[in-house]
Amino acid sequence: MVTGGGAGRVPGVAPAGDARRRARGGWEDAGVDIPYDSSAAVRDGIPEHGRVPKYYAVKARLVPLLDELGEGGLLPTERDLAVRFGVSRETLRQALRELHLEGRLRRSGRGTVVAGPKLEQPLSLASYTEGVRRQGREPGRTLIGLERHPCPEGLARELGAEPGASVWHMERVLLADDERVGLESTYILVERVPGLDREFDPDSSFYAFLSERLAPEGTAFGDADERLETVLATPREALLVGTPPALPMLLIHRLSRDTEGRPLERVRSLYRGDRFSFTTRLGS
Repeated sequence: MVTGGGAGRVPGVAPAGDARRRARGGWEDAGVDIPYDSSAAVRDGIPEHGRVPKYYAVKARLVPLLDELGEGGLLPTERDLAVRFGVSRETLRQALRELHLEGRLRRSGRGTVVAGPKLEQPLSLASYTEGVRRQGREPGRTLIGLERHPCPEGLARELGAEPGASVWHMERVLLADDERVGLESTYILVERVPGLDREFDPDSSFYAFLSERLAPEGTAFGDADERLETVLATPREALLVGTPPALPMLLIHRLSRDTEGRPLERVRSLYRGDRFSFTTRLGS
């Protein structure tokens, strides 16, 4: 580590003495103070030199206000907040946009309110229903379509079938307490569940339904491969989920197999980035 005088200075990082002097009374940016906690392990994105964009300074001042209002609390009007922080409404809007993208705020019929905590979905074979209920929320689904199609070559390869084999495609909007939070597409060979369109309630857990169907065959869900990435929703997906097209989404591709190692289902799940986080447990 380089210490001492000017010759050892790292560009963009202020010497400790300068940082301590600027820390007195809070960080300063265009007249807006940002509280500074010298004992914090993470500095909330504020560089050592203390200079941040004006909107970020406003955002940092908004966070304690959201904590004070609590979940569901109504945010003051843009005009009132701009006056309170002494900034233009455009600067304020940029700060609010980031808080929306991070899931701290949401729009409601009466204005902008403080959002609740993000839903934590486990990366496991457990169903969406189980994950949402564990957090005291009520899961739900809206069926967009359930149709059978000839299986294209790439999907047939994943499902261990011949190209052209009949495959179900089920598309559903995922809900949590009636709030749209995701979009799920499931592909499964018709020969595995020939009566799917008659026997399955699309508002229920497909994982539970399939588990019951597999039990008489002496098999069950075995394992799965998953791939997670960040994407932007297409215009159609954004319309179905009820989000702006610019909102980052979390996309999970899953290929499940039964206990005999046979491919079972191919699932594409799109989750709102402002309402979901994912957890997993790692072992040695």
